Amino acid sequence: MHEFDGLPIHERPVVLFDFDGTVADTQPAIMRAVGTVLSNHGYELSEEQMLPLIGPPLEIGIKLVTDMGEQEVQIVASEYRALFERTVTPADIPLFPHTADLLDALAALGKRLAVATSRVEAPTCKLLDSLGVTQFEAVAGRIPGFRETKAESIAAALDALGATSADAVMVGDRMYDVRGAAELGIPCIGIYSGAAVPGELEEAGAVAVCKDMLEVGRVLGVW
Repeated sequence: MHEFDGLPIHERPVVLFDFDGTVADTQPAIMRAVGTVLSNHGYELSEEQMLPLIGPPLEIGIKLVTDMGEQEVQIVASEYRALFERTVTPADIPLFPHTADLLDALAALGKRLAVATSRVEAPTCKLLDSLGVTQFEAVAGRIPGFRETKAESIAAALDALGATSADAVMVGDRMYDVRGAAELGIPCIGIYSGAAVPGELEEAGAVAVCKDMLEVGRVLGVW
């Protein structure tokens, strides 16, 4: 477990959220689209075999579940993104239960909210808009060739808010969120929403683990 200096997590004025598997239940849509593209390239994988795709940057996830070379990885990633954008609707990526209530409650308490994700930034903004989510002051995601790692997205979110690591707590569903936050000295609340294997978030150093957004709200002192 990492040790974090500063305010207790429920008193920190900034709350950063991962997107996939934390704010929105995108896993079924991701699995459907990526399964189609991988099948087109000769890879017939079960959903369980594809789970490592959820969390890291897409290209890294593809490498985790296939033996593709770099050129094919880039092609598959491009085809996946095009298919996802073309076929996935807001109804396919609903907010997790109680997420909107939690965001509203945090905003009412004066908390400053932002998204820090490994998903490419521009599509993430479009997805949030399509879901009608307006509570986030900033969205920081991957910008290929410029911003690549989870820690870099978290740092960019802080910069956009004019905040420091001591101000913030992260909420995420994979070890990448916990470790990326820890690189910057930020505690992370882990949420088990389906992609992480049992014990993953604790092993990565999450300061608390939750099964849903109601529990996250309790840890943050909202209700």
